[in-house]
Amino acid sequence: MVAGPCRKLWERGPLGVSLAVLATVAVIGLHEFQQTAAGAGVVRVISEVRADQPLWLSLLRTPVSVFVPAVDLPAWGGLPRLFLAFALAELAFGRVRTLVVAYAVTLAGTLGARVMIALGPDRLGLPAEAAHTVDTGASAAIVGLFAYTAVALRAPLLFLAAVVPTVAGSIAEPNLAGREHLVAVAVAMILAVVLHGRAGAAHHGPPCQWPLTESDGVDQEVGHDGSRRGRPTGRRGDRSDPDR
Repeated sequence: MVAGPCRKLWERGPLGVSLAVLATVAVIGLHEFQQTAAGAGVVRVISEVRADQPLWLSLLRTPVSVFVPAVDLPAWGGLPRLFLAFALAELAFGRVRTLVVAYAVTLAGTLGARVMIALGPDRLGLPAEAAHTVDTGASAAIVGLFAYTAVALRAPLLFLAAVVPTVAGSIAEPNLAGREHLVAVAVAMILAVVLHGRAGAAHHGPPCQWPLTESDGVDQEVGHDGSRRGRPTGRRGDRSDPDR
């Protein structure tokens, strides 16, 4: 989790984490714009997601809501985790898959919240007043990307450090955001197993750290199927040649 990303960053240069930089700049820019009188209304119109809205409106605003800081959380404190989650995923899987996973887990959390509100607190759901809670922020995308990267790359220490604390906090405080985090982690792990399970199993098969290459002499005398070939004629193949 250190040598691999650093090597890829060295090979690709700053463009290797361009998505992580853009995501961080977007959060900073929207946060600062939200502090102005005009910007607060604009950000609310383009990014405010609540479960009491029509579904089509929530789906339309969800991509922007990922980069709008939550109202009750400090924007600057989460920037290192945001950058690290996007940077690791971008270096390991590319920009497109990172964006797809981040949006998929965020959308899963948003839709899962609607289902839990419909179930109600008597069925391990959420109370009806949770439908009026503003659901913005990149926390679901961050914990989802960490979970996806940890499972796909078989990195239990990353999972323990970046995912387990969020899951523990979500269980201890089962509010709207906590339930969405649990859904995001579950969906991210499923995606990682489905997309990387077979490749990971093949990668963790019997290792061959020192592959042997066939020499020219072996290629000339022994076929790839194990059969003996005729000795080539000429100076190289005639051992009785006195000049050899």
